[in-house]
Amino acid sequence: MTAGNSFGTLFRFTTWGESHGPAIGVVVDGCPSLLPLSEADIQPYMDKRRPGQSKYTTQRQEADQIKILSGVFEGKTTGSPISLFIENADMRSKDYLEIKDKYRPGHADFTYFAKYGIRDWRGSGRASARETACRVAAGAIARKILGKKILVRGALVQIGPHKIDRDNWDWKQVDKNPFFCPDRKAAAKWEAYLDKVRKSGSSAGAIIEVVASGVPAGLGEPIYDKLDGDLARAMMTINAVKGVEIGTGMGAAALSGEENADEMQEDGKGGARFLSNNAGGILGGISTGQDVVARFAVKPTSSILTPRKTVDRKSKNTEVSTKGRHDPCVGIRAVPIGEAMMACVLADHYLRFKASRI
Repeated sequence: MTAGNSFGTLFRFTTWGESHGPAIGVVVDGCPSLLPLSEADIQPYMDKRRPGQSKYTTQRQEADQIKILSGVFEGKTTGSPISLFIENADMRSKDYLEIKDKYRPGHADFTYFAKYGIRDWRGSGRASARETACRVAAGAIARKILGKKILVRGALVQIGPHKIDRDNWDWKQVDKNPFFCPDRKAAAKWEAYLDKVRKSGSSAGAIIEVVASGVPAGLGEPIYDKLDGDLARAMMTINAVKGVEIGTGMGAAALSGEENADEMQEDGKGGARFLSNNAGGILGGISTGQDVVARFAVKPTSSILTPRKTVDRKSKNTEVSTKGRHDPCVGIRAVPIGEAMMACVLADHYLRFKASRI
């Protein structure tokens, strides 16, 4: 039996804490020794995910200041477990008093109670996306293992029904708008769209794309620990994610064999180069050396002002409307979370690859 709070094989992390508890944190195990590491290496990624940075995310104010408690000495990793601590500072549990006995449709309220027989109604406890701050911290350490040659980047490519124009893709735009959007024109349209969603008390879903460049060929373990299988699982563990695809993904079903085949040519260096990347950088569960590309879909935030039919803990019919501070589109802050999970999976398989070769 597993408690479901840990992820990874050689590079493995375990998160702990609840949304409205005194703190949250993560223990990272399997990190090699002698890697330079400090809070300053982790904090920029925490800042990218933290709430309250624009009117399009929850207005909960958390500094998400990271503190290293163990596993680092004189600025370098020791090889022992790295424990990271993040204080919770801006909890408003009273916002949830009115719904503490009601299950929010689309939320984990009902299923958590069905499993554990206890309800932490303070911001949904362990089911809250607050936990994902811990993953981002673990992802920062994973990036140190991967080094500078492997670059992991994410972008928001769709909010609600509104997609980006891929001809306008510009990575430089991602940090210039509140949506992590690579299409400047799409970002401007999203502002007006989300303003209406936010003011109406509703929410919208989103699709995030994560790309890892510089990944060497050979990462991945057949048959049941495939790189794409682990990536799909990693993304599906993120709160509110309901779909994952690698490369062309679901679109591959509409292609012919000729269209889908990523043709190969010699690269002049004793290797091969690919003429396309429908496979998303993974074949047979093993990386090809191309960009590793994953996309995941995030459903609309379940906490909305519009009354919805539900039942309470006594199985009586009622309605629920959620007040308080919530993301009108939780997919926005899922971008750095998706990056972190990609980095963790790649770091895990990188260490496994190194361990399997003389």
